[in-house]
Amino acid sequence: MGTIASVKYARSFCCLTFLTLALCGCGTLTTTESPGGSGGSTPPPGLSSINHIIFIAQENRSLDHYFGALRGYWAQNGYPDQSYDGLPQFNPKSGAAPLFGPAPSIPGCDPSKPPPADCAFDASNSVASFHLVTQCAENPSPSWNEGHVDWDYSDPTGQKAATLNGFVYAAGHDARTNSPAYYDTDGLRAMGYYDGTDLNYYYYMASNFGTSDRFFNPALTRTQINREYLVAATSGGYAYPEGTDAQDSTPLKQTTIFQELQNAGITWKIYVDPTNSGCSGPPYASSCLIQQSYITDFAFAQTILSQYPQNIAPVSQYFTDLQNGTLPQVAQFEPATDAGLDEHPTVDDSAPDDIQLGAAYVESLVNALMQSSSWKDSAFIVTFDENGGFYDHVPPQPAVSPDGIKPVDLLPGDICTISSGPTCDFVFTGYRVPLIVISPFAKKNYVSHTVADFTAILKLIETRFNLQALTKRDAAQMDMTEFFNFSAPPWLTPPTPPAQNTSGACYVNHLP
Repeated sequence: MGTIASVKYARSFCCLTFLTLALCGCGTLTTTESPGGSGGSTPPPGLSSINHIIFIAQENRSLDHYFGALRGYWAQNGYPDQSYDGLPQFNPKSGAAPLFGPAPSIPGCDPSKPPPADCAFDASNSVASFHLVTQCAENPSPSWNEGHVDWDYSDPTGQKAATLNGFVYAAGHDARTNSPAYYDTDGLRAMGYYDGTDLNYYYYMASNFGTSDRFFNPALTRTQINREYLVAATSGGYAYPEGTDAQDSTPLKQTTIFQELQNAGITWKIYVDPTNSGCSGPPYASSCLIQQSYITDFAFAQTILSQYPQNIAPVSQYFTDLQNGTLPQVAQFEPATDAGLDEHPTVDDSAPDDIQLGAAYVESLVNALMQSSSWKDSAFIVTFDENGGFYDHVPPQPAVSPDGIKPVDLLPGDICTISSGPTCDFVFTGYRVPLIVISPFAKKNYVSHTVADFTAILKLIETRFNLQALTKRDAAQMDMTEFFNFSAPPWLTPPTPPAQNTSGACYVNHLP
């Protein structure tokens, strides 16, 4: 039987080591709030109008990589320009800052040392951002070591301000050490981006509803850890998936948002796509469906199976719930990984993943809500679990440690075991990720510039339903109410978005 992790994360990521580290200082944000500090109060005026909060985090895409061309799309499609910090080559030469600039360019691999030699960082060989034609790029790694190298090749522990010069090197190193090696052995894919012709549905929705240019994944590492933050606002100190180290203590005992919802009498569900998972049905056994959910990282998963099995449901149930008016008050969609619809970069060149098919899957979920009776009092949040190793020009931001627990499972030779520094703790976010906030109450053409990570989704849920904060991290987030206009809802009648283009080229054996 397959699991949500079986296809995408089977290979282990290499450790990267460095001999020279510069020294300097760096601070962190603090908060006076503590867990429990945000609960028990009346929701802000108007927020009680939202009775359904639905969210999905797709896989491994940075803001520059996916939404960096948004201002160019606005110019081409008649949207009013406003400040949005995407790729500078798409900014206008006058008007709202930031303004036009050259395409970002960072060091690549030394061309005099091709494979089978490892990628050698070469400051004289620059790689500029470029438009990806293929919708099926090979995977760059977002794991602990690679994410820190992306910060700065020579200073991965954050002794100095981030230079963001390591993305191409990390992707090239990863491609050459993968077995079998990827085609893109020079890591060029890390600088690729898509635009509104590729992701026409997402670009339309981000332009008509709410988005942000300061929305980050919570931790400077890979999928599993960030998805633990998505439901519990902490990974309990883990930098790697539980089970990487034989001494790991699993499952996590931290409280999840679903426990809080259950205890407060708020209805909730986790929807999963059983396609290609090995689950037989319909009907589908909850004991199989739950294996497609990252809730299995937590001890609460066993409580779900024994007491609330109906709360783990196939995605088909979502459409039934919309039809029957039984949509829960909070719902999470797990990525349709085994179906190949999670937008994850390709980890197996023999089975490339097409981002347009993944975007079309999200389109089917959102459009079904907009066409249902539940639209009138819902909010659907679309984001991504981390940047996936793709370039972004805005550095991770200082953040509040969720629970004061430092990384407990770093491996010998890892960055932060060789040297220490500010990024060696959970006091920085990861990189920027795309965000779309879709609701009849969502402000039109709205761009948030508030620094937040996606535990802000938890803060929104907690604020709306008078729940306690899970950790200091979600307690410190904005509550996302800035995205909404409750006095004059702009989208009581939803727009008619374009159908997601699915005709783009899909190949992995060359670029662009």
